[in-house]
Amino acid sequence: MTSHDLIKKIESSINEIFIGKKEVVEQILVALLAGGHVLIEDVPGVGKTTLATLLANVIDCSFGRIQFTPDTLPGDIEGISIYNMKTGEFEYKEGVVMNQILLADEINRTSPKTQASLLEAMNEGQVTIDGKVYELPQPFMVIATQNPIEFLGTYPLPEAQLDRFMMCLSIGYPDRNDEVTMAQGFLAGKIAKTLKPICKANDILRVREEVNKVIMQDKLLEYITDIVRLTRESEHFILGASPRALLSMTKAAQAQAYFEGRDFAKPDDVKKITPLVLSHRLQLTPAEKLKKANTKAILRNLTLKAPVPMITSKSG
Repeated sequence: MTSHDLIKKIESSINEIFIGKKEVVEQILVALLAGGHVLIEDVPGVGKTTLATLLANVIDCSFGRIQFTPDTLPGDIEGISIYNMKTGEFEYKEGVVMNQILLADEINRTSPKTQASLLEAMNEGQVTIDGKVYELPQPFMVIATQNPIEFLGTYPLPEAQLDRFMMCLSIGYPDRNDEVTMAQGFLAGKIAKTLKPICKANDILRVREEVNKVIMQDKLLEYITDIVRLTRESEHFILGASPRALLSMTKAAQAQAYFEGRDFAKPDDVKKITPLVLSHRLQLTPAEKLKKANTKAILRNLTLKAPVPMITSKSG
């Protein structure tokens, strides 16, 4: 079985339980292949936790979940040093971050100080406790969730934190037929929250190495750069996309191409990942907020202004 076949098998396995959301499953697998973190912004009960659990199960990765509350402390995430009376030394007690798939549930319900404790882990793949660096298990992926309609008692994520998430996804409600299927499966006892592993964590690391080899032609990189720069020049935004966003778009486009079975990326890959990678990073002006402007709609119009390169093969 090829690496691409493995990814398709993982996709199919998750879709057997996570019914009616094939596009979302594809998006989170693309983020996994790209080595990125994901923010899922949606209403309660649509399966955010289930999706994260299924992903960890199917790739045989350790899974940690932390429910964020106002009194959650950085040490709950990173871990702490505890003095051992017998040895006379401090010992590191691991936090929940020492898992390969970390579900940060309702991340906007905790304080900015606690939110910030994830920054080093998400960006560097490590945590520093009392001056000592601890490497995180690989592959490491944060899947954070937040409710978009509840604001009481929440702390909106700052721009620096949002910029660490490669993608922002929304699951949405299933359609009528899928909900009927879910109800039937529930009554029949067929809906489970666990899957048998299809591969090992090392297999995912190996696939990521193959994703890195997906060809990104210079004219495609110029296309991505043009889109990013248009967000900075737009009168609709007070904050455009950062250089980190550009790099995330590049990596996500590689992963999207690989997911679709190609060893070269093309403009369609960029168009597909652009709203997922950029929308949560852009800040509307006060005037646009008053008009309740749609960030994705504005971004879609901006993208149309970027000249699309002609790429028909990996050689150009």
